[in-house]
Amino acid sequence: MSDFIKIEGARTHNLKNISLEIPHEKLVVITGLSGSGKSSLAFDTIFAEGQRRYLETYNAYARQFVGQLTKPDVDHISGLSPVIAIEQKTVSKNPRSTVGTITEIYDFLRLLFARVATPISSATGLPMVSYTEKEILTLVSEEYKNQIITITAPLVKSRKGHYRELFDQLIKQGFTKVYIDGEIVNLTVGYRLDRYKTHDISLVVDRITIKENNKPRLKQSLSLALKKGKGEIQLFNTENESRNLSKLLMCPKSGVSLPAAEPNLFSFNSPKGACPQCNGLGYTHELEIDKIIPNKKKSIKSGGIEPLGSMENNWTFKQIDLLLKHHNFELNTSIERITEECLNEILYGTTKLIKILGDNGVHQVLNGYEGIGNFILRHHKEGGNKIKRWASGFMDKKKCNQCNGARLKDHHLWYQIDKKHIGDIVQMDIINLEKWVHTLNQKLSNQQNIIAKDLIKELSNRIGFLMNVGLEYLHLNLPAATLSGGEAQRIRLASQIGSELTGVLYILDEPSIGLHQRDNHRLIEPQYMDPVFCI
Repeated sequence: MSDFIKIEGARTHNLKNISLEIPHEKLVVITGLSGSGKSSLAFDTIFAEGQRRYLETYNAYARQFVGQLTKPDVDHISGLSPVIAIEQKTVSKNPRSTVGTITEIYDFLRLLFARVATPISSATGLPMVSYTEKEILTLVSEEYKNQIITITAPLVKSRKGHYRELFDQLIKQGFTKVYIDGEIVNLTVGYRLDRYKTHDISLVVDRITIKENNKPRLKQSLSLALKKGKGEIQLFNTENESRNLSKLLMCPKSGVSLPAAEPNLFSFNSPKGACPQCNGLGYTHELEIDKIIPNKKKSIKSGGIEPLGSMENNWTFKQIDLLLKHHNFELNTSIERITEECLNEILYGTTKLIKILGDNGVHQVLNGYEGIGNFILRHHKEGGNKIKRWASGFMDKKKCNQCNGARLKDHHLWYQIDKKHIGDIVQMDIINLEKWVHTLNQKLSNQQNIIAKDLIKELSNRIGFLMNVGLEYLHLNLPAATLSGGEAQRIRLASQIGSELTGVLYILDEPSIGLHQRDNHRLIEPQYMDPVFCI
């Protein structure tokens, strides 16, 4: 390959038959007055030609879907490398995109927590455990040696119902006893419970003395109990002390269980992981009363309720008029004089049947009313873009109080590495995240280190790229839509560096460059320049 990109007779847009050579493996800056043709040379000539040549490598069938790119107005270009253009623009306007997702660091964190995180019981704070069937057999044989135990399989946990059909089915299968709310009950045909009370029901599978000659029977009973209990069993000794064992993650003391850790449990873009209240966005929209009623001295008739405006002859104002008359007020009454009960019904609706005697002796009837606030919430959720923008003008964006901005279901709190859950990690700035990742292998067991070795290496590399382009002040949970153009450009540049491609021509649109030292951190000065070739 030539040591130069050679351009002859470039005439795109403002370019006047320009010819030049650009050296490979150099940082080349194009400067000049506005309109002098800098972008025309960089993007509309060099990048456009590189993209066109790449698409020409496709076969004719594939090119029909891509479309035909016009050849730039230039006589000849030689020595051109594969071209990637990195412009200054926001990475994504999708509210689900974050710094962590667009850099793919969050994907590796999800995999890390799914493979090496320690599940912690929410009830006792103890590490949760899971066993294989063979381990359960060994544990019971050793810990309950020469003791009499009752093996049960949990069927119902804190649920209401009479469960007559369940008991009749168990009798048909040959079982005679169940534990109901801590007591052993002999089953009879037609037996039923109080349907309005919550119950805990466990099937009594066997009562056995743990001895060596009983081991085949113990193995068979444990296997049956695990099958009936869907992977869980509960053991009782003669003093009625219980012990929970499970093939799933379970607290050995309280019996609290967690789903098996999978990457999508930590994904706010998956129904399995997303917070149900904010739907994985980390924030909710709530009505702001001061925006709906900006001036309480006004009456409703004169436009005191902002979404309604001034009085009109429509059904909404007629409904509100009936509500006000029911509470002995009028449309001319200033809002500050209207009682809180009446105002709440105007804003949030009512299901009451209201009859008001009219002037001609005929009743005016109001059979339920949606409410202005509910109307706004409904249209913000279901309406098109225009109506959503209108509705959002009367609402405030607030951090989700259920997930506290972490975007995930509560279970993410109980999978921890170094006493930190994934919500804590994504709130760290890149500097502290780098320190945490670099010391992570010292905090994991030997087996965990074997599993996490490649993940930690990949995390270190990607975090290092962000540090190198001066983005150490960001955190992974920051929405991508809030990034400035320069920050978005540097994130894309860091992603390209991470790909480890060689021989590539990068064209940067007005990058911020110039590194200096301060507090031992590499920062980027805001010196914006014109298109740069990094070859």
